[in-house]
Amino acid sequence: MINNSPPFFISGVITLLIAFTFHEFAHAWTADRFGDDTPRLYGRLTLNPLAHLDFLGSLMLITVGFGWAKPVPINPRRLRQHSSAAPMLVALSGPLSNFALAALAAIPLRLGLVVPTAAKVAFFPTPYEFLLYFIYTNLGLMLFNLIPLPPLDGEEILDYLLPPALESGWERIKPYGPYILIGLFVLGPLIGFNVISVILGPMVNGLAGFLLG
Repeated sequence: MINNSPPFFISGVITLLIAFTFHEFAHAWTADRFGDDTPRLYGRLTLNPLAHLDFLGSLMLITVGFGWAKPVPINPRRLRQHSSAAPMLVALSGPLSNFALAALAAIPLRLGLVVPTAAKVAFFPTPYEFLLYFIYTNLGLMLFNLIPLPPLDGEEILDYLLPPALESGWERIKPYGPYILIGLFVLGPLIGFNVISVILGPMVNGLAGFLLG
């Protein structure tokens, strides 16, 4: 869904303002509920996009199809005082917020309340075009963040679910997580392996098909 048209750019800007903001706010809110006031102290318990957006990560989302926001600072020790699962639930809350946004945006399309129409102004997306972009982008962000490599949310989820027998091996791999991600998304396409089109793309399409019926 990546192109250089003005409707695409406008859809991208609006979508990232909403998707990244709710994703990071979900992390902050969940951590706060588990007794860690670190996000609140850093001003992240807010729906103000300026508190969450990262310029380069936002630009990457619009131009390349994946990106990131400013990570929410948390104190794992405070979280674990309430529950051993708390860090995992804080990590999971971000991707779940993106799925919730996609599901909400799919409702008017699934019910036929918004249908394909010709654009009244060529510069702007139609409601149908915007909602489709919004759904696919949020699903893409959800799945991207569930990749079990640091610094993504999936790392904390895998930490919690991993059997004890595999923990030592995983601890040796974790420091190389960012480099593995760079290899997958930057170097991968150069050797004919595009993670987005080969793995994430079909999963996004499947989830979108489920939501849209």
